[in-house]
Amino acid sequence: MFKFTAKALACALSLSIAGMAQAADPITIKFAHVVAEHTPKGQGALLFKKLVDERMDGKVTVQVYPNSSLFGDGKEMEALLLGDVQIIAPSLAKFEHYTKQIQIFDLPFLFNDINAVDRFQQSPEGKALLTSMESKGITGLGYWHNGMKQLSANKKLVEPKDARGLKFRVQASAVLDEQFKALRAAPRKMSFAEVYQGLQTGVVNGAENPYSNIYSQKMHEVQKFITETDHGVLDYMVITNTKFWEGLPEDVRSELTAILAEVTIEVNKQAEALNQKDKQRIIDAGTTEIVTLTPEQREEWREAMRPVWKKFEGEIGADLIKAAEAANQAN
Repeated sequence: MFKFTAKALACALSLSIAGMAQAADPITIKFAHVVAEHTPKGQGALLFKKLVDERMDGKVTVQVYPNSSLFGDGKEMEALLLGDVQIIAPSLAKFEHYTKQIQIFDLPFLFNDINAVDRFQQSPEGKALLTSMESKGITGLGYWHNGMKQLSANKKLVEPKDARGLKFRVQASAVLDEQFKALRAAPRKMSFAEVYQGLQTGVVNGAENPYSNIYSQKMHEVQKFITETDHGVLDYMVITNTKFWEGLPEDVRSELTAILAEVTIEVNKQAEALNQKDKQRIIDAGTTEIVTLTPEQREEWREAMRPVWKKFEGEIGADLIKAAEAANQAN
């Protein structure tokens, strides 16, 4: 009787352990962001979840929280560092408190177009920026595009002097402040949600945004002119908590890296397509004149803002700026 019972218990225990191993809790990744699901970033988060579900055999589960539903714009970085969320994708302008080198993406007229931005981000120097904040607990996983920025205003902007005295909305960025001061214009920090009303009431006279932001927020309804400057890039960095990332099993981390690389290509493709589509929608709306600069006129704007490069060269690094400039030449 005893032998039978011991054998049965051993068998039951063996089955129980096997069952527990099979039912081990998956690794949970909370991916929080502050934009709508139909945007390229929103779609990217959903595609990441979909591919993880399809390829990782239940080892990892991804929960997506769009529209600031988990943490708002001002709290998401703190939440990541505390481990309350595992992946976020803030605007590059949000990182100047963690590394001054990231300010390179705010330098005006540094990149000729989105393809130059791509080349720099894929270069050794661009990739090195992804790991430049690990001492602060932040690991970059990739760059997602929103698009090249255009200047909008209620005054036609053709030459740099046309911007003098105008009030432009900016993100909280020291470089963007200096960008408009170089034009003898007045930068005004304002949350993105307040921009439409600010433009409508005249609290600010102009702004800088990709076409997709201008259209989605209806800014073209309260701005008479958009000058196609392509003067800067509005991108995101997909980041994770370094301790969390390094604590993942090697095979899991490797597969997640491969999935994110695939998603990044799709997000960036969508972002460019959306900007072109929304540019046409703005043209079709007929409320706003789009001003196209000649190469000579664009160069005049570039020269007017070039002193900003020099001002931040010490913080960013002359070699890094040189590497970014080199990305303007296609291989």
